Amino acid sequence: MRVKVDKETDTLYFRFDEKRIVESEEVRPGVILDYDKDDKVVGIEFLNVSQRASPVELSSIEFQTL
Repeated sequence: MRVKVDKETDTLYFRFDEKRIVESEEVRPGVILDYDKDDKVVGIEFLNVSQRASPVELSSIEFQTL
């Protein structure tokens, strides 16, 4: 999985695998899901991320596996 914060475009993107994206859908304002050919979500993009989290929160992302 890849996580990318792009300050220039003000986006946060989670990419679950490298399958080809065939469709994208904005499911809520500023939340876009990317789908592969099997209709499985392979990525999630959050727009205007600076309005959703502080710079401190974006500089340190914590992962937790259960």
